[in-house]
Amino acid sequence: NLGWFFIPMAVVVIVGSSNAVNLTDGLDGLAIVPVIIAASSYALIAYLVGNVVFSSYLQIHGVPGAGELAVFCGALVGAGLGFLWFNAPPASVFMGDTGSLSMGSALGIVSVVTKHEIVLLIIGGLFVLETVSVVVQVTSYKLTGKRVFRMAPLHHHYEQKGWPEATIVIRFWIIAVILALIGLATLKLR
Repeated sequence: NLGWFFIPMAVVVIVGSSNAVNLTDGLDGLAIVPVIIAASSYALIAYLVGNVVFSSYLQIHGVPGAGELAVFCGALVGAGLGFLWFNAPPASVFMGDTGSLSMGSALGIVSVVTKHEIVLLIIGGLFVLETVSVVVQVTSYKLTGKRVFRMAPLHHHYEQKGWPEATIVIRFWIIAVILALIGLATLKLR
């Protein structure tokens, strides 16, 4: 129970996740697959915390009614898969700010409602990494006048180094899967 601190914490989580997904959306298919992976992970989390039997077995807090969020997360996954069909290289449709900000905020809201905000840092670790690369780049440039990366966010750094777009995207997807599995593993580690 965080009391009044819950409101600013929830705002930071929702706005932060929203902007983190937006920063990641720079290459065809780069942001939507990690969103699909995170939404799938949170569908499982929502189901588990919404089920008294599973939440008591895993020794995690139960959230009455949270199981319904699994359906919402399923809708995010379905929408993401439908979008990916047209966003796969070469993309004919782009997510833009409207899509990336709304997908990111949806993930943030689900994490707050299921009371698994910290797990979002792991499951959405790719988004965190991209955001941190921007913060490091801007801070370094403001303080020293030098850049740490060739370009920020991080996916553009690798693009500037000559990596093919498909290589960057697929490797980032692999990282997103690994981080999601680690995040889900933390449910049983408590």
